[in-house]
Amino acid sequence: MIQLQQCYSEIKQAAAGNRKMLAVLIDPEKFVESEASDFFQNLPKETSFLLVGGSTVKSGRTCEVVKFLKNISGLPIILFPGDQNQISPHADALLFLILISGRNPEYLIEQQVRSVNRIKNTNLEIIPTGYILIDGGRECAVHRVSNTKPLPQNDIESIVNTALAGQYSGNKLIYLEAGSGAKNPVSAEIIKAVRKEISIPLIVGGGIRSAEQLKNAYDAGADLVVIGTAFENGSFEE
Repeated sequence: MIQLQQCYSEIKQAAAGNRKMLAVLIDPEKFVESEASDFFQNLPKETSFLLVGGSTVKSGRTCEVVKFLKNISGLPIILFPGDQNQISPHADALLFLILISGRNPEYLIEQQVRSVNRIKNTNLEIIPTGYILIDGGRECAVHRVSNTKPLPQNDIESIVNTALAGQYSGNKLIYLEAGSGAKNPVSAEIIKAVRKEISIPLIVGGGIRSAEQLKNAYDAGADLVVIGTAFENGSFEE
């Protein structure tokens, strides 16, 4: 069992030991409490964390879902907020996301500044995370809400340089995201190239619908893989 206030330490140690981790992303707008029993029954046994968040979650809903999950699950809950309104003091940790692939100041610093008063008096473990949006073959919610363009999958040099800039800026994690419901997950070539250059743990998510795609991401160098839409829809292929 992962202890509270040790989420980042666990990710870092797992990455150092080449022990792959899995997180399941829960969108509070789509989570149905009455179906929680089935949700947890189908949860992959190797799941290390529950991520809670989304790009269009209504204020207050995140707190409701986090409190509910804390009462029925022993897994650490990490917030994956779309904006500063999606912060709950009841979670264990927070990915302090900076959209380093975009140039919209709202998601480079403005939302982060607005979140401070919600965070500073909590016991949340804050994990600075460089967030890179990769083109997954369809417009995703992050693209629409942030008003930023994803980086094309064939521009590997720009993606690698963005990841390194995120590391040099002091981020503790790099998150490569193809977007919710992406047609194409982040390619193995991108994952390999980024993994080769950065020295901090690498998260990969978006468009992973099968155990084969999960394995491909791990083999390419992902330390932590996030699955969401496919699991929600019951379409994840074992």
